[in-house]
Amino acid sequence: MLKTYHGSCHCGAVRFEADIDLEAGTGKCNCSICTKRRNWGALLKPEAFRLLQGAEALSDYSFGTHQGSHRFCSKCGCAPFSTGDVPEIGGAFVSVQVASLDDASDEELAAAPVRYSNGRDNAWWEAPAETRYL
Repeated sequence: MLKTYHGSCHCGAVRFEADIDLEAGTGKCNCSICTKRRNWGALLKPEAFRLLQGAEALSDYSFGTHQGSHRFCSKCGCAPFSTGDVPEIGGAFVSVQVASLDDASDEELAAAPVRYSNGRDNAWWEAPAETRYL
């Protein structure tokens, strides 16, 4: 069910709201940054995401093909969302870190299906052989 969630970084300088259907699924991947951050995201179209405050506090990091901008708060270092444009996954996107959602219940998070992607080998449409560490 589509629901408007509110989220933030750890210190609260960055705040957003996003229309997310957690029941439709979330994702984890084994690429280098997702593995190090223990990334768990919900992929959205940009129009489903609204930055409410903190644009001036955001820094970003991009690497590799520079198709994604990994946004993080310059005050506390938390990365509540990333943005990008990857034609192979449908174009422009926002990936909201579900752990940054302030009003998602433990039960909603536990019930959210997880899809795994093999980003390490640029085979995003395939699940990696091992996912227990993600």
